Amino acid sequence: MPILLKRDNGIAHVTLDRPERRNALTADDFAHLRETFDEIAVTATDRAVLITGTGQGFCAGADLGGGRPAEHPTTVMRPINDAFRALHRLPQPTVAAVHGAAFGAGMSLALGCDIVIAADDALFSQIFVRRGLSPDTGSSWLLPRIVGLHTAKRLALLGDTITADQARALGIVTEVTPTAHLAETATAYARRLADGPPIALALTKRLLDAASTTGFDEALDAEAAATAINVATDDMAEAFTAFTEKRPPVFRGR
Repeated sequence: MPILLKRDNGIAHVTLDRPERRNALTADDFAHLRETFDEIAVTATDRAVLITGTGQGFCAGADLGGGRPAEHPTTVMRPINDAFRALHRLPQPTVAAVHGAAFGAGMSLALGCDIVIAADDALFSQIFVRRGLSPDTGSSWLLPRIVGLHTAKRLALLGDTITADQARALGIVTEVTPTAHLAETATAYARRLADGPPIALALTKRLLDAASTTGFDEALDAEAAATAINVATDDMAEAFTAFTEKRPPVFRGR
């Protein structure tokens, strides 16, 4: 099975497991990825998501078998896009642990995560144009919001490959770590998120994802609505109690 799901104390580990193709995924694989994300979304014990790839790379993109697809392109793209919609809608915070190639849809998968940890051998590319294609899998929406319009155009129009350090300088990558420490570093981020207050984290994601298309007044109203939800939670009460008792809080998502 090219998509593996393992749960470990609040962290849902999603592993792309097609190493012979550098984890390039077929339309069926993306459909399975969507099902995996949908399952995680409604599992309260999954408090954070960590996405990794086996073998020599994170994800080399979509594997559609080469040449022109037999089906209409919109039909082919439907299950692929559904996977990226499911990722974007996850209430849980997401961490991508990237090593080797993150090309095309693989780069989109990283861009769609909240935190991106990259090994020092990681490479990123909006490779679409080099294959005679325009960006898909959400890249045209995600990339300019992260790096700005002109930098996004440079990356998408030229299709250049950038290193982990270059990606960090552009804001694509959160932290660069030696390859040998990638799993440890990414898991540490996922652990911090999994130990956080789930309701507040989900609301924070929603507020920030809407920020680029929301006016200031609307953002203030959305923040106030989120605060009203947060102040009614046991987690907020626990945060104040833990502060006064000088101990770490234990959040339970209620």
